[in-house]
Amino acid sequence: MGEGPVYDPGGNWQLPGPNGVPRAGVYGAEGSGAGGPGFQYDEATLQELVKEWRDLAAEFRTDLAHAEVLARAQGPGLEYASGGNAELIRSSGESLYSTLQQRIDYCEAMANKYVIALGKYATAEELHATEIGNTAKGIV
Repeated sequence: MGEGPVYDPGGNWQLPGPNGVPRAGVYGAEGSGAGGPGFQYDEATLQELVKEWRDLAAEFRTDLAHAEVLARAQGPGLEYASGGNAELIRSSGESLYSTLQQRIDYCEAMANKYVIALGKYATAEELHATEIGNTAKGIV
């Protein structure tokens, strides 16, 4: 595993289709209804995916602070135009805030899925190591 993760976030995720025409890659195993061969990740790749999703959530949190400022905008004057403009800016800020919160929640959910996969990966590795150890004892 010294060569690092196989995941390349900047890579081209198009898979060759019939007659060399590109088609989009899919997640999931063949026969799962996803319609493709699926992807498998090694431990380093799963760790990198967790980090990337958490980093993205952190970026959205930074943006959330900016949206909060927009949601509290006040007009520069007491005339109708200033108040109306500020109301529109607040509404836009509230929409942005809500959207960013949804994106943060999504990123955290994705990171958690990969954390769960890492746990399953570690459990499987431990189980296989135990099986191999038991098999080796029987040979000696």
